[in-house]
Amino acid sequence: MATKGAYKRLTKEYMAIQKNPPPYITAKPLESNILDWHYVITGPPDTPYEGGEYYGRITFPAEYPFKPPSIRMITPSGRFQPDTRLCLSMSDFHPSSWNPSWSISTILNGLLSFMVGDESTTGSIKTSVHEKKMYAARSHLWNVKNQKFREVYPELCKINYNQVKAAADNGLIKRIPVGNNETQQQHQGEQPDRQQHLQAQQTQQNAQQQKHPITRTVSQGKRWVFVLVVFVYLILSKLIARSSSSATAPSA
Repeated sequence: MATKGAYKRLTKEYMAIQKNPPPYITAKPLESNILDWHYVITGPPDTPYEGGEYYGRITFPAEYPFKPPSIRMITPSGRFQPDTRLCLSMSDFHPSSWNPSWSISTILNGLLSFMVGDESTTGSIKTSVHEKKMYAARSHLWNVKNQKFREVYPELCKINYNQVKAAADNGLIKRIPVGNNETQQQHQGEQPDRQQHLQAQQTQQNAQQQKHPITRTVSQGKRWVFVLVVFVYLILSKLIARSSSSATAPSA
């Protein structure tokens, strides 16, 4: 549970970051726990992370700002081990180097700066530029499958199929991304094949014709003509039968 000082400081920082967010970064706390912050870094241009979407978590101690937070990047990036505490100068690995004047913006800007560099530390990994680009292309699809990401950032969960196609064309992801059934069904629903589309149009046109007033009037007229013909036929049949009976009856 946050102390009064931590709550006041984090509330002030949240308002500041909402008003003036750092470039390529968004961050917010959970409504149920102001010490539990979640962030998304968008990969900057002219880096192997360009276009990537990197989701992570910052956990603040109750004594913040007098003690540093723990920092994790959950999305696979090719730079950090997923969901692993990172050893950075502004993290809880180095409490002696922590400066209480540092803000959340300072922390996230420092994380981004370290990310696009090549310095090694606890929690970092070494990968090629091509591997980092592959992780960037897959990052959004990976995030969408993450339940916590969907809960915290529902506004970011729409899949951009143009980006998926572009990544597939560049060989960064498979032609048909492997996703959950819900994602695949959504994609199929948004892009039906031509035959299904034409069948749907034809069904809709038929339904509209059946509901049209003129169509109903013509159909009703045909039914009445049929009934009238049957009625006349029955009357004529009775008259002919009666005439035949009179003609064959014996005279008195």
